[in-house]
Amino acid sequence: MSNDRRFGLKRHITLPGELALDGGSLLTGIEIAYETYGQLNADASNAILICHPLTADQFAASDHPITGKPGWWSRMIGKGKAIDPEHYCIICSNVLGSCLGSTGPASFVPDTETPYAMNFPVITIRDMVRAQAKLLDYLGIQRLKAVIGGSMGGMQALEWASTYPDRLESAVVIASTARHSAQNIAFHEVGRQAIMADPKWRQGNYYEEKDPPVAGLAVARMAAHITYLSESGLTARFGRRLQSRQEKSFGFDADFQIESYLRHQGIRFVERFDANSYLYITRATDYFDLAEEHGGKLANAFRGTKNRFCVISFDSDWLYPTSESRVIVHALNAAGAAVSFMELSNPNGHDSFLLDAPDLHRTVHGFLEGDRA
Repeated sequence: MSNDRRFGLKRHITLPGELALDGGSLLTGIEIAYETYGQLNADASNAILICHPLTADQFAASDHPITGKPGWWSRMIGKGKAIDPEHYCIICSNVLGSCLGSTGPASFVPDTETPYAMNFPVITIRDMVRAQAKLLDYLGIQRLKAVIGGSMGGMQALEWASTYPDRLESAVVIASTARHSAQNIAFHEVGRQAIMADPKWRQGNYYEEKDPPVAGLAVARMAAHITYLSESGLTARFGRRLQSRQEKSFGFDADFQIESYLRHQGIRFVERFDANSYLYITRATDYFDLAEEHGGKLANAFRGTKNRFCVISFDSDWLYPTSESRVIVHALNAAGAAVSFMELSNPNGHDSFLLDAPDLHRTVHGFLEGDRA
C-alpha cells in the first residue's frame, strides 16, 4: 500500500456516482483534491483525517502552490511533531465548495465549459463530510484512527463523529463550536455583502472576464480576520502605533499599523481564494447546528458513541469561546462519551491553533499517543 499511486502529493480524483446534498440537490462528477503525508500501514489502521478551517486548503503541511508559503499546519504535522507521518497516514482534502481543486462555484458544470458560479448548490458541513467519506472509500480506508480539525475543521470533526461514528476511533475538536451563533452569522453576512456590493461581482458571473471582485473579497477578509485575533494580542502587536510616519496624515490612508496589517491580509487573500467560494463556505458554517440535526438535543448526536474525544479551547478566543467548547463537552458527557477537555492560555485569539502553541501540540500529541497505545 505504501507504493500505491493514490498516496502522494497533489492528488486529485473524481468521485464515482452522485452525492445527495442536504439542500435536496444532487452533484455528479465531484472532484476532490487532497494531500497525504506518511504511509498507510498494511491493515489501513493508521489513517488520520485533517479537516481544514474556513479558507485553508489541503496543503496542511506542504508548501502552498500559489503563495509558496509553508502549509497552514506545518507547526503541527511533521516528523517529530504532534501529528507524525512516521506513525500515521495523514490525509487532508480541500472541502467541497472551495477553490483549490475540489468542486466548487468556479468549477465547470459536468460536460460543459461553463462554471457553476451561483448555480452551484448551497452546501452544508455534512455535505463536506459526505464527500470526504467518499474520498476515504476511494483510498481504501474504512476506519480512521482520528479526525482532527480546528474552527470549521472542528465542525467537520463533530459531524464525522455524529454521521459516521463507526468509521473513526477518536475526534479532536479545536477552537470550534457545535453551532454558529447570531454574532458569527452577522460577521459572515458583512463579508458576503461586501463581496456582492462590488460591481465586479456581476451576480457571481465574473469568471469569463477574469476580473473578480477583489475589492469586496479583500474587505470580507479584513472583517473576518479581526474575529480571528484578540484585543490583547492586537494591543501588544500594534497598539495605536502609526505606520511609517511620525504624525497623523489627517486623511484616509493607512495611518495606523493595524490598518496597514488588515489591508495586507486582504490583498494576500484575494491572490489565492475565490469570492463565490467564500460566499458558499461561510453559508455552510452559518447553517451548522448539530443539535438541530438531532431533535434539538446535542447529546443525541453522540448517543451510544464509542469514540474518544479531545476538545480544546483558548482563553482569548472570542469567535468560538470556551463556553462553546463546554457545551460540546457537556453534551458528550450526557451521551456517555469518553471526553477530555483543555482550555489553553494563549494571547493570539482564535488563530492560536494555527500559530506557535506548544501546549496545543503537547495536548494533541498526548491524546494521539494514548490512542495509539
